[in-house]
Amino acid sequence: MLAPAGSVLGVDVGCSPARKSGSVCRLDWLSDEVAWSFARFRAVEPERTDTIVRVAGAARLTAAAFDGPMRQGLDIIGRYRAAERMLTRRLQPLIGKPGQSSAPIGKLLNEHANACARIVIDHCDLASAEQDIRIHDKAVAEAFPSAFMGLLIDDPAALNARRGDRSDTFYMHLVSSGGIERLLRHFLPKRSLRNPLTMVTNHDDRAALVCAFTALCVAAGDYTAVGDEDGWIVLPPAALQPVWARALLQQNANEERTGSLRYEGFAPTA
Repeated sequence: MLAPAGSVLGVDVGCSPARKSGSVCRLDWLSDEVAWSFARFRAVEPERTDTIVRVAGAARLTAAAFDGPMRQGLDIIGRYRAAERMLTRRLQPLIGKPGQSSAPIGKLLNEHANACARIVIDHCDLASAEQDIRIHDKAVAEAFPSAFMGLLIDDPAALNARRGDRSDTFYMHLVSSGGIERLLRHFLPKRSLRNPLTMVTNHDDRAALVCAFTALCVAAGDYTAVGDEDGWIVLPPAALQPVWARALLQQNANEERTGSLRYEGFAPTA
């Protein structure tokens, strides 16, 4: 479903008004190349809006993904969601867990994720949503980088990642093992990387890049999603997930309402 050339946006939301803990990444592809660009921002205006709009530029964005809880209509959530339960039960010892949207930090992330999404919706050239799990008329989606990466790893427990370094540990492992390049070849075959993945060393930039990968999944219509009307977290395609990941997601889905686990593209065969 991807055009020969295009762009998506990923935003690591960031909540700090003092430190540049937010990062925005635009990922572009041509017929022979994949490239990305970054900028960091504080959670203050107009710095946040100016930075996101500058990186997005005039590019037509097929999708945008944000590392923070969002629900339909970008409403306030304020409760523990199916999306969070789906990535906590059975999976927490392996890949960690998302924070609860009912907790103070979850409410803060929800507020800032909504703000970042509205910036892109209001100021950037963002395509209309086509995914069944849409939360807005425009193609915005929720990302969770550490879970996204964890579900691409054959044996995440062997990495002994801890809460403070889990995302970076997963990123470095996927770079060294070729897991990220496999993901990119799945969507954008026969293209070279303008810059090596090892050059992305900042924690927030890495998160923004994985958010852009999440947006790429949405743009291609090939992804896994967990959640319900309180929001959907977008994860890698089933075809790229190890058997253990698909099995645990299905077990968790069996304990939720029907429809809390969705596959777009090719459904898993095992």
